[in-house]
Amino acid sequence: MSDNPFAKIPAVEKVLHALETGTDPLPPIPRPLIAETVREEVDSLRAEVKGGKTDVADFEIIVEGIRKTLVSLHRSRIHTVINGTGIIIHTNLGRSPMSAETVELISASARYYNNIELDLETGERGPRGGYLERSLRLLCEAESATIVNNCAAALILILRYLANGEKNEVIISRGELVEIGGGFRVPEIMETSGAKLREVGATNKTSLADYEKAITPNTGMLLKVHRSNFWMDGFIGEPTTEELVELGKKHGIPVVEDLGSGAMIQTDSLAPIPHEPTAAEVLKRGVDLVCVSGDKLFGGAQAGIIAGRADLVAGLKKEPFFRALRCDKMILTAMQTVVSEYLAATDKPNLPLPTMLSLKPEDLQPRAEKIIAELGSDIPVWIGEGIARCGGGTMPKAEIPSLTLDFRPENMSLDKLAKRLREGNTPVMGYKSDDAYRIDLRTIFPEQDADLIENLKAAFA
Repeated sequence: MSDNPFAKIPAVEKVLHALETGTDPLPPIPRPLIAETVREEVDSLRAEVKGGKTDVADFEIIVEGIRKTLVSLHRSRIHTVINGTGIIIHTNLGRSPMSAETVELISASARYYNNIELDLETGERGPRGGYLERSLRLLCEAESATIVNNCAAALILILRYLANGEKNEVIISRGELVEIGGGFRVPEIMETSGAKLREVGATNKTSLADYEKAITPNTGMLLKVHRSNFWMDGFIGEPTTEELVELGKKHGIPVVEDLGSGAMIQTDSLAPIPHEPTAAEVLKRGVDLVCVSGDKLFGGAQAGIIAGRADLVAGLKKEPFFRALRCDKMILTAMQTVVSEYLAATDKPNLPLPTMLSLKPEDLQPRAEKIIAELGSDIPVWIGEGIARCGGGTMPKAEIPSLTLDFRPENMSLDKLAKRLREGNTPVMGYKSDDAYRIDLRTIFPEQDADLIENLKAAFA
């Protein structure tokens, strides 16, 4: 029996008992999830043995392996991370952080009842997000505005409304068929709406004549997609937005621009970075509709803002598909708070993202010196010069001078240090560069410095 590998495979109940009575406490995971994980691991082991594996580990090793799996499962839950990467809109770390005021209002909105669809004047059912839509209209300097759950959804909704039936063709330049990340590509997203793409021009050059030649009785709209996550240089050319608008007017075809990045203020006034067009600027150029992201340069929650002609926005809101894309009470609360901050600001809005963008290296110097002093002389750390970036698929040419804490450990590799910092009570993310592990203070909130110090001390202990 001892030569039979199946004899070493423990029963699920036996593993559960060993885990629950062991010296090391289990992570706080619901017991049904623990039991399901154990069952999957044991079944996987049995499948390996059936497949010919004979070197099955001892019971204690099997239990310890499953314990590590449970720890990894628990760590995969969404929780706070210290972002020392210098990437301000970090997609993997939740994109734009929100202000404390915004979070408090979201919390109250989620915890208690609210007037999301109640007119407090009449006591009857009221419009959903009316205050927010009016505020967005003013901020974007548009006739009307509305909001859905993300920018890709906004584009699909626009396509379903403007490019359907016989007029289902959408003309777009080949130079704007971008991939937005995660393997998702604009043309594939567009096709899910049922629209038919008419690609014109070449990758690097598209002329106004290319658009005009492609117009047929079936053309529903002209689409311009802002290249927010890459740039082209060299032998390039494209018509201006104003020229596309004139072409659209000539043929009675609406022109839509997917701006994506979500800038609502002059980015070049915040930091030594390029100017990013705002929704208001694009609408002044004459486009009929513009859509932007709410959780990128706008600095709010994940959402898709649509602004432009009042008749078109009204039509979008009557689409049955609009209900499937609408935002919940927490997103609406977050976005109305952020928009109100923009409208009330006399300079830049008091929000984390514009604040992080506008920091100078000398602003971060006192914090760096204090952290180094508290770490002590046993930890090899120096103040360095770094380059922060906007991230989130926005302004790829923007390089913002920043300040970093540079670590060059003598008794462990940079990969080992990175792993230890990720395993801390509050995981820390930095990056490797120039034979050092670097932590950029620009993207770390001052109130997180104590946790950062604690994790660094533990990592070097």
